[in-house]
Amino acid sequence: MLTGKKAVIFDLDGTLIDSMWVWAELDRVYMKKYNLTPPSGFSKQLEGKSYTETAQFFLDVFPDLPCTLDEIKEEWLHMTKELYRTKVELKPGVREFLVDLKKRHILTGIATSNTRELVEITLRELGIINYFDVIRTACEVERGKPFPDVYLKVAEDLQVSPRECLVFEDVPKGIEAGKNAGMQVCAVEDYFSKEERAKKKEQADFFIQTYDQIAKETYERCRK
Repeated sequence: MLTGKKAVIFDLDGTLIDSMWVWAELDRVYMKKYNLTPPSGFSKQLEGKSYTETAQFFLDVFPDLPCTLDEIKEEWLHMTKELYRTKVELKPGVREFLVDLKKRHILTGIATSNTRELVEITLRELGIINYFDVIRTACEVERGKPFPDVYLKVAEDLQVSPRECLVFEDVPKGIEAGKNAGMQVCAVEDYFSKEERAKKKEQADFFIQTYDQIAKETYERCRK
């Protein structure tokens, strides 16, 4: 999996950390507060969007929402910050894998749709922020996932070519973004995308249940 790779780039939510439940709970509470009824397929349409794109999508779908774009983003941050700081945990084997990457002198980056404040709070609390050479959010590039912009930006910052990068992602839109960037992608199992496991395996170059599998070399090489 790591043969010929100079950099590994991770998505954050659902990939490095178990945090997708936070957003499911936020949607539930937020919808109830403003008496919003999501249309069919609403959650799926949010996949891959940046933090700012998601807030704008809420305004587009719910034009009567009595909030500005910045107010939505600030309220979501207020609702999620403490949960990220105290309740979100690393996925099994992540810390050990990051240590191994440093020993191999492989560069590391994060390319996330989340907001930078939540990313940095979480990584500091989990004690892994120093393992990453570059952190970029989709709000810092022109387009969110499945466009490749954020992955290409991380590769540019790391000064490596896309073909020398391996991406870890948990959802189809994220996998698509990595592939669109010309990178190999390893799909990561996550409870909140379990119904799309077959699609993830079809899209990705590799598939793991946990990061422990990498050390044991029991990951699945996806067949095309």
